[in-house]
Amino acid sequence: MKNIAVIYGGYSSEYQISIQSGKYIASIIDGEKFNVYEILMLPEKWICENNNSEVDKTDFSIIIENEKIKFDKALILIHGTPGENGILQAYLEMQNISYVGSDVLASSLTFNKFYCNNYLRNYEIKMAKSLLIRKDETIITNEIIEKLSLPIFVKPNAGGSSFGISKVKKEDELKTAIEHAFTESDEVIIEEFIKGREITCALAKINGEIQTFPLCEIISKNEFFDYEAKYNSELNQEIVPAPINEMLSNECKQISTEIYKHLNCSGLVRVDYILNDNKFYFLEVNTIPGMTSESLVPKMIKYANINITDLYTKLLKS
Repeated sequence: MKNIAVIYGGYSSEYQISIQSGKYIASIIDGEKFNVYEILMLPEKWICENNNSEVDKTDFSIIIENEKIKFDKALILIHGTPGENGILQAYLEMQNISYVGSDVLASSLTFNKFYCNNYLRNYEIKMAKSLLIRKDETIITNEIIEKLSLPIFVKPNAGGSSFGISKVKKEDELKTAIEHAFTESDEVIIEEFIKGREITCALAKINGEIQTFPLCEIISKNEFFDYEAKYNSELNQEIVPAPINEMLSNECKQISTEIYKHLNCSGLVRVDYILNDNKFYFLEVNTIPGMTSESLVPKMIKYANINITDLYTKLLKS
């Protein structure tokens, strides 16, 4: 049987959620078809949690009962760095270890919201106007507001989580929001606010064919779908399938499929939108979406009446 490394943890603020995602996916992989090894990635060391041994980073191997074990394929469940930005993918490619999911270029591009937005604008994908600010730049708040109007969203530009995001309604809140976002990233993206319903689409490429799942509408009791709302069921409502008509649903799936192709994504991906006046405005691509038992994508897979174990068997064999 093939040896599968399920990698979780990482170095971002979503470290704990990544562990939950990784452990859940490790638990649903078919143990009769694959040998599953759980790899916890920490800044100081990488640990195989099957026997608490340390991973040899020189060739990504472990020792169990005096036997050296190398991996045939990896499943990356790290949200944020180094799993969602292409760094881990590059390392695995250097070790000649294949992995499920998007490659180095697609991962690094989608992780950088501003660059991803500007790339997709070439394909006439609708999205909010935005500005990029770097740490060494002077912040002139009235010029930002003049270009984007209030309210606006301030977000870490390179990040895979909901940390560091603020909705700004007054000019005197803007600098504080930017400083808050800088705690998560060296670049900050400031986006025009578009009022509407938040809709998300999950899709996967299996044996060369892109498959979409039922859409989900997210309704947050907080100001927006922040980290607190995302992981507290009392603060959000996740409706699967999204209560929109079939024509709009098909349009969202079509746009998502085009984005998936334009970015050359692979594996399981989630694309988020704001639906305003029957038009979908792109928010972001999640190349490693949350995969805890309570996360959006497993709920969408379940509603589609797809066995998640069978799905991951196909992803691992694809």
